[in-house]
Amino acid sequence: MAAETALDSRDIPLADPDATLALGARLGARLMRGDVVCLTGGLGAGKTTLARGAIEAWVGEHQEAPSPTYTLVQTYDGARGQLWHVDLYRLKHAEEAFELGLEDAFVDAACLIEWPERLGGMLPRDRLDIALEPEGGGRRATLKGRGKWGARVGSI
Repeated sequence: MAAETALDSRDIPLADPDATLALGARLGARLMRGDVVCLTGGLGAGKTTLARGAIEAWVGEHQEAPSPTYTLVQTYDGARGQLWHVDLYRLKHAEEAFELGLEDAFVDAACLIEWPERLGGMLPRDRLDIALEPEGGGRRATLKGRGKWGARVGSI
């Protein structure tokens, strides 16, 4: 893979879980087929909460969206196609993710990936990285657009 640099970035303070859901909803409303979003942060950082907001916006209605920690992948159908919510926490080797069809999903679906660092250098160049970290009584989301995402970060 070519060297990757963030073309655009943005920090967003999130006061509470509702703010995290709202950020996810803004993201989900802007996702397109072929988009890859990588969600990083420690356990309990809000990755799944943000993903739930994006899933509801993608599907267009309230959706039960369990964490895919044990199933690894949950898929959701919306008007724009399929959205994959992937949790790679339990993977031992990056190759295991591609046995799930993740490489095809990078092209044919939109993907939200928790614990993307488990893929190492196998992440696509064009992606949005969102890091969630505690800040005061809430969180801070740092968005970094890579490749085609560089011009889109400001719209979220």
